[in-house]
Amino acid sequence: MFCDRAKVFIKSGKGGDGHVSFRRELYVPAGGPDGGDGGRGGDIIFQVEDGLNTLSDFRHVRKYVAGSGKEGGKRRCHGADGEDLVIKVPEGTVIRDFDSGKVIADMSGENRREVILKGGKGGLGNMHFATSTMQAPKYAQPGQPSQELWVQLELKVIADVGLVGFPNVGKSTLLSRVSNARPKIANYHFTTLNPHLGVVELGDGVGFVMADIPGLIEGASQGVGLGHDFLRHIERTRVLIHMVDAASTEGRDPIQDIRAINQELAAYEPSLSQKPQVIAANKIDAIYVDEEHPDPVEKLKREFEPENIQVFPISAVSGQGVKELLSYVNELLKTAAPEPLMFQREFDLSSIQTDPNLPYTVEKTEEGIYVVEGPRIEKMLGYTNLESEKGFEFFQRFLKENGVLEQLEQAGIQEGDTVRMYGLAFDYYK
Repeated sequence: MFCDRAKVFIKSGKGGDGHVSFRRELYVPAGGPDGGDGGRGGDIIFQVEDGLNTLSDFRHVRKYVAGSGKEGGKRRCHGADGEDLVIKVPEGTVIRDFDSGKVIADMSGENRREVILKGGKGGLGNMHFATSTMQAPKYAQPGQPSQELWVQLELKVIADVGLVGFPNVGKSTLLSRVSNARPKIANYHFTTLNPHLGVVELGDGVGFVMADIPGLIEGASQGVGLGHDFLRHIERTRVLIHMVDAASTEGRDPIQDIRAINQELAAYEPSLSQKPQVIAANKIDAIYVDEEHPDPVEKLKREFEPENIQVFPISAVSGQGVKELLSYVNELLKTAAPEPLMFQREFDLSSIQTDPNLPYTVEKTEEGIYVVEGPRIEKMLGYTNLESEKGFEFFQRFLKENGVLEQLEQAGIQEGDTVRMYGLAFDYYK
């Protein structure tokens, strides 16, 4: 089954914790701290893989987690870095934040590899915290936390030319005739479920990529059937070929079909209906013309050529008229937008960055107690021994260097007031 959409969970690796240890060797009394740093957490990386053309692999695996960094060791040993996780996707995959729908990255064109989530930095070992007044620090930094995100992957086919039309009008037959694509061809009353791409060679190195966009139906722009799944593939194309059954072998009116498709394109995205278009009036070998049955190709020309949409009578089965159609399409491409649509980044990855200076809050309760909370403060309290004089000095220095004391003063704290941090209470004195 074709799959062009998937929801997956991604998580980078946590940074390894710094280590607390002291050098202990014969004849080296008071050797000092030698705890090593923790390793860096692994990144989540998306990479374009040639040969992939669906997102079907993501139907079975929906959780992707990079490796975490290892804890630092004694004798200044650095912890091993966590292993990066490379997620391979087909070209044309758009990565969106699932909650907001905003674009994180478009894996198209030259953008073939991108780091989406950064692993946490490793914590510093206690060897970094030795000072002239504190020569035996008994604390080390924890590693920075990982980042995690639910993302929506969408595959949008990249092709110069899009073949659009109702089911069973001959799109797959035409694509198989003019390119190396080999879609399944039969008299289906429903539709092909997946877009097929083929390279059309016109000789002398001239050619273009054509995509058979699965058949559209009325209401596609409102999501009827697989409408949105099909319409998204048209966004990147530069020229559209509207293919119709000119012989009306199934009783459809080709003029109404073209109007209906253009209406669905405009309803989904107004810019789609403004793309250069050409009409391929297929199945001319099945047309019967007499006094009671006027030529349907002439009717199409009278209807659409005044709108600067050229009509080409063709037979996808015999090849009649196909060369003229492709030549005209190639000329249209020369005047169309030179590059396929690229989706620009909308989602700010810094909103999920685990910056070492994580934000904190300072609030005053009705009882006059000042409450200070924040992820980094909580972690600092977890690795600081407040029972020791040195640990309490480090705690005070941490509050000053990170602006917590300044924030408390701005909030109106006075000497003797109580400050509470995650179950711990302190009296404030300058």
